[in-house]
Amino acid sequence: MKRGFYTIMAAQFFSSLADNALFVAAVELIRADGGPEWQRAALVPMFALFYVVLAPWVGAFADSRPKGWVMFVSNAIKIVGCLAMLFGGHPLLAYAIVGLGAAAYSPAKYGILTELLPPSQLVKANGWIEGLTIASIILGVLLGGQLVGPRLAPWLLSFNLPGIVTGPQAAIAALVLVYAIAAAINLRIPHTGVEMRPMPAPALALLPDFWRCNARLWRDKLGQISLATTTLFWGVSGNMRYIVLAWAYAALGYSTTKAATLVGVVALGTAVGAVMASARVRLDRATTVMPLGVVMGALVIGMVYVDRVWIAVPFLVAMGALGGYIVVPMNALLQHRGHNLMGAGRSIAVQNFNEQACILALGFLYSASTGLGLSAFAAIALFGAVVVVSMALIQLWYRHNLRHHTAEIKQLMRIARGKNAPP
Repeated sequence: MKRGFYTIMAAQFFSSLADNALFVAAVELIRADGGPEWQRAALVPMFALFYVVLAPWVGAFADSRPKGWVMFVSNAIKIVGCLAMLFGGHPLLAYAIVGLGAAAYSPAKYGILTELLPPSQLVKANGWIEGLTIASIILGVLLGGQLVGPRLAPWLLSFNLPGIVTGPQAAIAALVLVYAIAAAINLRIPHTGVEMRPMPAPALALLPDFWRCNARLWRDKLGQISLATTTLFWGVSGNMRYIVLAWAYAALGYSTTKAATLVGVVALGTAVGAVMASARVRLDRATTVMPLGVVMGALVIGMVYVDRVWIAVPFLVAMGALGGYIVVPMNALLQHRGHNLMGAGRSIAVQNFNEQACILALGFLYSASTGLGLSAFAAIALFGAVVVVSMALIQLWYRHNLRHHTAEIKQLMRIARGKNAPP
């Protein structure tokens, strides 16, 4: 790998580490200030907001500037969000600003790989990026839990920074430094020499092409199934960070510090499931994993009945592993269909839009249900039931396609097996 690749890896690690630690700190900030539970749950959809709103433009913006500069600006925006959270801004609005930075960061992070590396190294590079992202999720939630915990919080407060009077504020101030480290590394990312593509003069000109690509992927008889499945998975996965925290508070009586370790356990299970799927499931057999989605939803409902940590840990690992086992082959199938239909860049933009919209919708469902007075257990059960029903409907949709579009599905599967695969 070129040296610039490792610079990108380091920047991605610190930025993602801070993102996940900040989520835990923001939850504890709202909790310490006496905010209602629906506000804590609403952190997840607020982070996803700008991923959805700016989806047609962030990719084009990343292509119009050097990617390292875009990543630097994105981390600077995240720092602005942290400072707003520290000095009087409402945590939900401040966290949405951090989400704005993350939305701009994502296409630059993946786009620079295609500029820097030859095609023969892209799979390996993406594997490193995804593996590092999972590691940063696990370490990030653990770091966030420790920063607001009884050991590190008093030590951070001992620095007597102006305006920093609570443990969560001290944690967020520390994470500003982590974002600053990521931003400084971004400045070390080399220019790749690729010609920049200017943004269209009327920014709205990007909308028709984006919606055409979105509609084209949803019309594809195999693309629509993989897109629906991965969209649901990431919607669930994005919200599980808070759901596990809420469940640990209610079922185990855990503090935020202890509850954060269980979020890391789910991420660890996801990594295990992803590795297993990559070794066992072929691309043309990706749709066989869909029934496991119903099981995953049932396990979410089953969380309501778990009240012992020795049961909770393997339970959460199993739930995460099911998710990882589902998403890897279905995500690969989606990327395959997207590449064939419209090219990788547009396909990723469409995929990000739908996945973040699902995080937004499911996050709104959960926060609204708690805001209307449902207990954490009832809200979790409702969330799990939505997953079960949705996955069942996606399977019925695929069976309908098999019955009524048999020849098309067979042809698409032959393409998935390779151009020279026998019929």
